[in-house]
Amino acid sequence: MSTRAEQMRDALKAAFPENNSVRVELDLVVIDVAPDQLLSVCQKLHDDASLSFKQMSDLCGVDFATYGSAEWSTDTGNMASFSRAVNASSTGSLTFDTGLDLPATDQPRFVVVYHLLSLDHNVRCRVRCAASDDEMPVVPSVTPIWNNADWYEREAFDLFGILFDGHADLRRILTDYGFTGHPFRKDFPLIGNVEMRYDSVKERVVYEPVSIEPRVLVPRVIREDSRYATGESASKTESDAAKKNDA
Repeated sequence: MSTRAEQMRDALKAAFPENNSVRVELDLVVIDVAPDQLLSVCQKLHDDASLSFKQMSDLCGVDFATYGSAEWSTDTGNMASFSRAVNASSTGSLTFDTGLDLPATDQPRFVVVYHLLSLDHNVRCRVRCAASDDEMPVVPSVTPIWNNADWYEREAFDLFGILFDGHADLRRILTDYGFTGHPFRKDFPLIGNVEMRYDSVKERVVYEPVSIEPRVLVPRVIREDSRYATGESASKTESDAAKKNDA
């Protein structure tokens, strides 16, 4: 017997026969849509009685600039101590300077993700729309279909710099009006660009250059010993420990 998600997957395939991306992931029906088709697809998702996704529960931006890159490479520890991470292999999250060169990828950098709910069919859907231009990411605004997308789109614009064509009032919503950059981008400096404080003489908030000293706390990695080993490696570790104790 098929699940509700699988039934909705079949309904989506019937509704969009030319879209080969429809699939089920983590009990969600997922569909990838190009920007020029986003509004027509979303309108059908909302209006078609076999789909009936009347509610948009979330909208967010994603920056795939460093997707798949490990944060740290590590050395293997021994029985006496913890091993240490030895190389910060990621880029943006550990960067204290601007002008970072991001790795080249074969996929779009910015993606907008929509989470929809069909109350009639009790199933959820994830719509993913990748902006075609990394330098100026633009996707259509879905506020004519789900009006609660207004503040969500402003948030994605503020944090990722994604533009929503057709939005009636696209401006920052979380950061200050004069804020420079977009803080959720992978190439945004970890300590930011400026800091602010209240000046009692001027009786207002003032902005100053960042005074924080760049510092990366190197994480510890759990050592390898019999508490974490399994199978043959566990037997070998326990045997080596016993020989060491006998000596």
